[in-house]
Amino acid sequence: MPTIADRLKNVSISASAAMTQRARDLAAQGVNVISLSAGEPDFATPSNAIEAAHAAALAGDTKYPSMDGTPALKAAISRKFKRDNNLDYDASQIIVSGGGKQVIFNAMLATVNPGDEVVIPTPSWISYADIVKFAGGIPVPVACPQQAGFKLRAEDLEAAITPRTKWLFLNFPNNPTGAACSREEMKAIADVMLRHPHVWIMTDDIYEHLIYDDFEFCTIAEVEPRLYDRVLTMNGASKAYAMTGWRLGFCGGPKDLISAISNVNGQNGGGTATVVQAAAVAVLDGPQDLLKERAAIYKQRRDFVLSQLAGIDGLRCHKPEGAFYIFPNMSGLIGKTSKAGHKIETDTDFVMALVNEHHVATVQGAAYGMSPFFRISYATSMEKLTEACARISQFCVELR
Repeated sequence: MPTIADRLKNVSISASAAMTQRARDLAAQGVNVISLSAGEPDFATPSNAIEAAHAAALAGDTKYPSMDGTPALKAAISRKFKRDNNLDYDASQIIVSGGGKQVIFNAMLATVNPGDEVVIPTPSWISYADIVKFAGGIPVPVACPQQAGFKLRAEDLEAAITPRTKWLFLNFPNNPTGAACSREEMKAIADVMLRHPHVWIMTDDIYEHLIYDDFEFCTIAEVEPRLYDRVLTMNGASKAYAMTGWRLGFCGGPKDLISAISNVNGQNGGGTATVVQAAAVAVLDGPQDLLKERAAIYKQRRDFVLSQLAGIDGLRCHKPEGAFYIFPNMSGLIGKTSKAGHKIETDTDFVMALVNEHHVATVQGAAYGMSPFFRISYATSMEKLTEACARISQFCVELR
């Protein structure tokens, strides 16, 4: 009987997806469960995207797509990079993929050889390390502790780089913490990278437009133009435009790197759906007012959840600058026992007891490489957040 490939042995199932599935299973049993585990906007896809996709289908734009992206979408992406990031990428420097994850996957397969190291500031999105392993590389986590605002410190980055380092990943605003780097903080990271010209930089800017309190987003190639030829600037439509199900990611970078990624893209994807690309053109070139409007709503939700968690003994929360996550420190609850008799020895114990006893789904910090924390997504209605926070509070009060 054939065996499964060895490359999958160290690749785990996403904990956030597993917890979201647990919430769905409970709901299917008739349980009134509230899921705060998925990193998915609850807003509708903008109507101009849907209309553009419909018009493209009616016009017969349903044949094989351009492998790297349609000329119209590449032009729209080029305008987006210039408008939002002051970065100049022409069509030969841009590639379109089926979601931001595919951009990262293709980039790693195109560049990483067995034993190459990839520096990943931690806590980090679950898939980064697994994609690196899949490509044969070695993830090198670098702790970004709560006392540093969950941000990458220059001295820690410097210490992590070796002659075998191939990539540095950056994701600010960050999943799972919501932390974002100021221009000064990003410049300190850039100064380190200038001293290590053998290292590529992947910047995952998917939460770019979800920033609060007058915080100004920046991306590393903009902050330090001397790094431009070593940076892959990745983004997509999923978070800002609430288009998770459309699967549209894109990136800009140096031509040689984009050509290599395109080679991989052509083998594992064959191009992104034509109607999806038409929808992406519409949102990238259309009115951008909804971005600030939705960010304002997320800010209200963030502030509400923070205010509710602040009253719970045993939890400590950093105020995130962006994204739609809060990453509470639950170290004050370690060693306690739930009302149903579950011993809380880890953050995994905490989130499992919480979903099973009070039916609120969150994700353990261990999944993102840092314990004892858990991730809350506030990308849901105020009604659900109000009830969820009340349940979390009740669960914690009952711990003995």
